[in-house]
Amino acid sequence: MQIATWNVNSARARAERITQFLTRTQVDVLAMQEIKCKPEQFPYAAFEAIGYKVIAHGLNQWNGVAFAYKDHLEPEDIEHSFSGQPEFKDTLEARALGATFDGVRIWSLYVPHGRGLDDPHMQYKLDFLDRLAATTAEQLEMNPELEIALVGDFNVAPLDSDVYDLSLFETHVSEPERDAFEAFEQIGLSDKVRELVPEMYTYWDYKDLCFPKNNGMRIDFLLTSEALTERITAASIERDERKGELPSDHVPVVLTLS
Repeated sequence: MQIATWNVNSARARAERITQFLTRTQVDVLAMQEIKCKPEQFPYAAFEAIGYKVIAHGLNQWNGVAFAYKDHLEPEDIEHSFSGQPEFKDTLEARALGATFDGVRIWSLYVPHGRGLDDPHMQYKLDFLDRLAATTAEQLEMNPELEIALVGDFNVAPLDSDVYDLSLFETHVSEPERDAFEAFEQIGLSDKVRELVPEMYTYWDYKDLCFPKNNGMRIDFLLTSEALTERITAASIERDERKGELPSDHVPVVLTLS
């Protein structure tokens, strides 16, 4: 089984790119972020034509998360938010989507950006990560053998090497953000991708020739529980998906399970 995560930066604008990736790789489940559309606007037909079904969760032209999965799979226990997920300005944004595929509980997550260290959006980001970690810890305490993967755009660069020039960054690398990310390791989740692919970015801004210069960030992750980590046999960061016409500014990250 292969699962992948990809901030697609508009499912409608990049439907062809996404379906070409799925056709090439045949991943079983693709978690998407920033689909930027309501469910009724999602380009389902393009995915159905290549043998994939889609669950989409979006409220407007911003944010939004989804799963594309092979049509023989039957998703179970679909949730459109996690327990205690915080609101921003009285809105529960479309930033989390959970479903169980073949016994593996997967969450597609688009963590808030933060915007600035003193911006209200930063506290929203920290609260989002805190509640996500707390909820996951509770689930693992009840069932230590739970196979769970928290995947998506975390908008945190945990290590200095995860950004091309640390001096240029204020958010994504601050101590509170990194502490919030480290909490997932403390509750027993692992970033196996880093072990298997130690040095590669997952995001490059569109401006200032960031991609040709390799001025990127590593902010997309698949964090797995101990029971699921034991099943991981391979991982990849699909850097070539940043090339060509109409690429997302992020690239897919893929895990292979035994």
